[in-house]
Amino acid sequence: MLSHTIEQGVLVITVRRDPGISGRARVSETISDLVHAHRPAPVVVVLDEAAAGPAAVSAVLRAHRMCSHLGILMSIATHSAAARRLLETNTYTDSHRPVIHARTDTAITTALSADTAAA
Repeated sequence: MLSHTIEQGVLVITVRRDPGISGRARVSETISDLVHAHRPAPVVVVLDEAAAGPAAVSAVLRAHRMCSHLGILMSIATHSAAARRLLETNTYTDSHRPVIHARTDTAITTALSADTAAA
């Protein structure tokens, strides 16, 4: 369901399919564990086309809130316009809005630039 790599110092977590409501907590926990293990590396979460459902989006937005609280830069990348709309629609207004990209390479480059500027 999830895979991860380090690309140019950025933790890239790929969600391969929507976990459904019953698997949402497990996905959130796994993302959290990865973020904590690779901290303070910036994070890009990639939602594959098959992961464009509401449960995966919810788990990713939960991870984004956690990263915001930890001061870790997190971006989201997905080719799916439907997933980008779900992400925008379900973002909480009391936290930092996630940066959402259509391309993974753009998300990684942006994360590297932002991380370098913050250092």
